[in-house]
Amino acid sequence: MKLKTKLYITFASIAILPIILFSISFIVVSSIMIKLRQTGGVDNVGNLMPKSIMISGWICFFVILFVIASLLTAWIGKSVFSPINDLGIGLKQIADGNFDYTLDTTSVDGEISDLYKSYEEMRLRLKENADEKIQNEEQNKELITNISHDLKTPITAIKGYVEGIMDGVADSPEKMDKYIKTIYNKANDMDRLINELTIYSKIDTNRIPYTFLRLNVSDYFNDCIEEVGVELESKGIELNYTNFVPADTRIIADPEQLKRVINNIISNSVKYMDKEKEKGIIDIRILDEADAIKVEIEDNGRGIAAKDLPNIFERFYRTDSSRNSSKGGSGIGLSIVKKIVEDHGGYIFATSKEGEGTCMHFILRKYEEANKDE
Repeated sequence: MKLKTKLYITFASIAILPIILFSISFIVVSSIMIKLRQTGGVDNVGNLMPKSIMISGWICFFVILFVIASLLTAWIGKSVFSPINDLGIGLKQIADGNFDYTLDTTSVDGEISDLYKSYEEMRLRLKENADEKIQNEEQNKELITNISHDLKTPITAIKGYVEGIMDGVADSPEKMDKYIKTIYNKANDMDRLINELTIYSKIDTNRIPYTFLRLNVSDYFNDCIEEVGVELESKGIELNYTNFVPADTRIIADPEQLKRVINNIISNSVKYMDKEKEKGIIDIRILDEADAIKVEIEDNGRGIAAKDLPNIFERFYRTDSSRNSSKGGSGIGLSIVKKIVEDHGGYIFATSKEGEGTCMHFILRKYEEANKDE
């Protein structure tokens, strides 16, 4: 029952009920007077109403009013003031940081029920925000730990090779060339980690900088493959590339961010390549999908377990089989890949089989000129 209805009932009980009781009393007394007059039980009208009857009537009248007022007060108190008091306790609990204090919305009705529901919605939202904040803090701590670990490794290597050069250990052109290449590669690893951290900081605020251009698919991927191939060759990994789209196929994309997608996927494949196999192999295929292109990047690494596959694009997600923490890594590379692909209007998914390898698939729509008639 709504609070307004309860107030109307209370007003009617207090304002109208006395009138009804008074009318009933008047009718009863009048009936007694008429009956006495007819029977000649008294001499005159002034003696028809004994004082005891008047006093008893008024006492009953006030007792009934007191009982009604008490019942109405208890009713209003139980249905209004008690729930409001519970609501005040709940708000105080929230102010103290306790988001587990619940209110039973089924125990009240009317406007109080609406207040309870609003309180529960607010409590759940605040609890969700608090839990998300705690989770973000833990993830940020994990990110800092991972980044610190991964930065320490190349820095230690760079220091070691620089000290070797300073101490004259690199006493031949071959050794000097090897030392310098190693230092360069380790510096690139550091640069990649810093870039990942920079991109990660912009994901939540949707501030990743994009410069979308019309790109010819064949020309763009030919350049990417040439650049990636040199690095993979130095690591003894075979790269196979096939392009099945027409030569004039174009897409709308940011060349730098799309290159980040390809590099992150390949870097992930290289990091978790099964070293026990004779040779690592990465296949890149560009497929024609009607109004879209499909890019497949497949490796012959150790693969990912089926139970872990749906979660690999989540931030900081690691698996024992394919993303073991001993491999290092910030744990955000694939989440960045997913974000960039989706910002391009595409989508990405993975297929994998343990012991055989993993294939990353991402889809991008083709660019087509609009007809003049359209």
